[in-house]
Amino acid sequence: MSNYRISLGRRGELFAAQYLERLGYRIIEQNFRVKCGEIDIIAREDDYTVFIEVKTRSGTGFGHPAEAVTHHKQQQIIKTALVYMSQNNLHEAPVRFDVVAVMMKKSGPPGAELIRNAFVG
Repeated sequence: MSNYRISLGRRGELFAAQYLERLGYRIIEQNFRVKCGEIDIIAREDDYTVFIEVKTRSGTGFGHPAEAVTHHKQQQIIKTALVYMSQNNLHEAPVRFDVVAVMMKKSGPPGAELIRNAFVG
């Protein structure tokens, strides 16, 4: 992956975390990594533990950012969430999977779209 894409992704994740906090989410962890995958942001909203995938784009040439959360990626996130839940004894906790689509514009502020319950685990 190019340095530009890594930088774009990091900026998008930082923007998404700030955006979610403004919406009332409490960030628990970022970039949770285990052997089977990674979760960009883990947060709490009300009684829910929310596993959040952030997709960042600088344009729509490759489609809407959320379109990049394929079925395969969803399955990887679910497996990783199960590991997190096991490690943190959250077996009975209500969980949700959200996606934040971030558009980093060449001029002007970034934009974000939150998709709650983007997929089911």
